[in-house]
Amino acid sequence: MRIVALEPLGISAAEFQELAKPLVAAGHEVVAFADRVEDNAVLMERAKDADVLLLTSLPLAGEVIRSVPNLQLISVAFTGVDHIDMATCRELGIIVCNSSGYATHAVAELAFGFMIAVMRFMLPCDAATRAGKTRAGLIGNELFGKTLGIVGTGKIGLRVAELGQAFGCRLLVCDPVEREEAKQLGAKYVSLDELMAESDVVTVHAPLTDETKGLINAGKIALMKPTSVLVNCARGPIVDSEALAAALNDGKIAGAGIDVFEMEPPIPADHPLLNAKNVVVAPHVAFATEEAIFKRAKIVFDNITAWLAGNPQNVM
Repeated sequence: MRIVALEPLGISAAEFQELAKPLVAAGHEVVAFADRVEDNAVLMERAKDADVLLLTSLPLAGEVIRSVPNLQLISVAFTGVDHIDMATCRELGIIVCNSSGYATHAVAELAFGFMIAVMRFMLPCDAATRAGKTRAGLIGNELFGKTLGIVGTGKIGLRVAELGQAFGCRLLVCDPVEREEAKQLGAKYVSLDELMAESDVVTVHAPLTDETKGLINAGKIALMKPTSVLVNCARGPIVDSEALAAALNDGKIAGAGIDVFEMEPPIPADHPLLNAKNVVVAPHVAFATEEAIFKRAKIVFDNITAWLAGNPQNVM
């Protein structure tokens, strides 16, 4: 088998070679490109003889996939696969595996970082301190005793529920699939409208699908309390950015923490959320810890090993 990593996986060359060693020892060829290129013609050339492709968030169009005659597996060092033409993969019988679970702790922890940063005015506190000012006007709120609404109860949503329980929050959750693990944590499954209306903090941890695109729209945001906070560490298009910015600027909600947008960074300077009140933003870093990035690379190689053994895992 020829196994081609179309872009860097975020680990060192030595770490990559160590993870690839069992495959090489078994007689497979492993090729890694050291740069990220989004030009389809270049990707076609790089992938042309591959049986297996590795990538992270690199967009992979149908024309590229179709140009690789031997392609059987795509192992993705990411949770979401919305950057891959899945319809073409299904049509051609190409298996796509993700690295589910690699960033569970990283994303959940950053979600709480956003909550605390917004609710305790951490950025204004930093600016005030550096300017020689006092805490006047910077008295925030605690998470303890608040209602935490979690949209999506996959692995990350469940970890957020665990941390929310530790913070002493009342837990409301919304997901088409009700999980016993969430109920055991004391979480109550409710409709999205009820969750939006009752929560002091709404945090989004759903995948991006046709059903979730635009899920948190102007109507849903209008249901929120004026004292509430919205956090999105999932996918940007799930939340209507213009509607959220308008709600922030009009004082309809108290604040937001946003890690994801409709596009990957850099984010245009005129993006509505970069110019909204009481919002803390980050350049899509929720998943990006040293621990998580190594873990996802290991999962990517484990996916290949499992597939070669006839037991594919993490299939999308």
